[in-house]
Amino acid sequence: MARKELTVRNLFVARGGRPVLRDVSISVPPGEITALLGANGAGKSTLVLTIAGALPALRGDISCDGKPLLGQSPDAVRRQGVALVLEGHPVLGLSVGDNLAAAALMHTRHEADREIEAALEIFPELRNRLSIPAQLLSGGQKQMVVIAQAMISRPRYLLIDELSFGLAPAVVSRLAETIQIIAARGVGILLIEQFTTLALSLTKRAYVMERGAVAFAGSSEELRQHPEILHGAYLASGQAAAAAHG
Repeated sequence: MARKELTVRNLFVARGGRPVLRDVSISVPPGEITALLGANGAGKSTLVLTIAGALPALRGDISCDGKPLLGQSPDAVRRQGVALVLEGHPVLGLSVGDNLAAAALMHTRHEADREIEAALEIFPELRNRLSIPAQLLSGGQKQMVVIAQAMISRPRYLLIDELSFGLAPAVVSRLAETIQIIAARGVGILLIEQFTTLALSLTKRAYVMERGAVAFAGSSEELRQHPEILHGAYLASGQAAAAAHG
């Protein structure tokens, strides 16, 4: 029987003819939040976009609970149980209700109504905003819409690229509580987060990426106890960027 987890093995990805990911291997267990850390340009967003089917890979393997995902379209990946929350909380130029309805097109009408209601139970703040254009919402409310859209697809695994991007601390706390509740329901979450203290407080396991490769794979507690591991990865990425522009 295949092990239940989202798995990436020996993944290589190039963008614009330039290698971006080199031999990346990670795993995300169900029911837990796993941190994916690293400086800007380390390859974190490229990794989640590739898992989600939005970018092609040169070689490697990606599987969800033993079922192969590599080479499938984003819609097919989502139907297999992996949903992506993009950085910057982008929403469609529609009402909040229509944004949620668009995410439910993969379901029958009855299933769609049920999943939208379940999403509104997660984010009751959205109930009285369903007729409002989503683009007029605050950044935090937009992030709620985007996470709600992902949850409507009934994911087994959720990829979140920068949960706290541009958001007030109170909103970040609200969203952090929410993803803990989602994980407690059995959903595996891969979390990219700029605030490493927040990420490590929410997770048991963490990966640190450096220049397109995994520089650390281990417990979040180890990273808390040895911050020099993170500092070294961020420093190395900064030096590489400076050299590239020097």
